[in-house]
This record gives sequence, C-alpha cells and structure tokens, in this order.
Amino acid sequence: MIRPAIATDVPTIARLIRGLAEYERLAHACVVKEEQLAQHLFGARPYAEVLMAEDAGRAVGFALFFHNYSTFRGQPGLYLEDLFVEPEYRGRGHGKALLLALAALAVERQCARVEWSVLNWNEPSIEFYKKLGAVPMNDWTSYRLTGDALLAAARAANEKKP
Repeated sequence: MIRPAIATDVPTIARLIRGLAEYERLAHACVVKEEQLAQHLFGARPYAEVLMAEDAGRAVGFALFFHNYSTFRGQPGLYLEDLFVEPEYRGRGHGKALLLALAALAVERQCARVEWSVLNWNEPSIEFYKKLGAVPMNDWTSYRLTGDALLAAARAANEKKP
C-alpha cells in the first residue's frame, strides 16, 4: 500500500533514510535529524513530501520528492530525491508502486515530468527505471554547491549588495 507520509512517520522516514545511506555506501554522510525532517516536511513551509510503502502494516520504503519547474515547458515537475525499499522487501512491487504513485501525482498536479538521479554503479536501479520507460539524461551533468563553496558564494553575493 502507498500512502502520503504524516508527521508521526518522521522516525520511520529517518530510519529509511539511514538505510538508503547504507545501501548507497554513504552512511558517513548521513547526518539528518528527526527534528529537521519534522520541520522541513511538516512545518509551516514544507520543502518536500514523502510517500510511504507499507507491507502488512509496516513501512518498508519511501519516496521523498519536491516540485521543480521547467522554464522551457512552462510547467512544474516533480524531482524524486530519494526512493528506497528495504532490501528484504525488494522484488515485491513496492518500488514500482512508489514510482507509479509519484507519476500519478505528477499528472494530477499537471507536471510535465518526474526526474531523479541514480548513482552510476547502481545497475539494479538503472535497469528497474529503464523497464518503467525512464530514459537517462546523458547530455546533462549534475553539479552541486555545498559546504565551504556554498558559504563563499553567499558571502560574495552579500559583499556586492549596496
């Protein structure tokens, strides 16, 4: 069963995020706190939404997503930040159900597309996405501004203010 997350799901979402970090070999980089999730998902200004996958009443997967915007299409889109199903529950259709529910939500909200990134080494996920009809954006490279570089850019912007 797929359902929207509610505020009481925050500890479970945090657990699933840590599981994803382990799977992606990035546990060392996972510093999320439940308080942050509660504020950012269910606070006065939510930054993202979550769909939960349940199996026999137990949350076994999630999809965290947020809106983006296509200037060329003149339409909103959805960006899937994370999709994760616990290893022991894979192969039961939960990942597919999460993606299909997200696609239905995108259509309902008149979005032009759903986009996401996948680690290059994650062949099982890449094959899964291709089977659903997703295509890689091979002409694009993702960039990220974070940490000291982000702070330096913000300082530079503030220095230029009159």
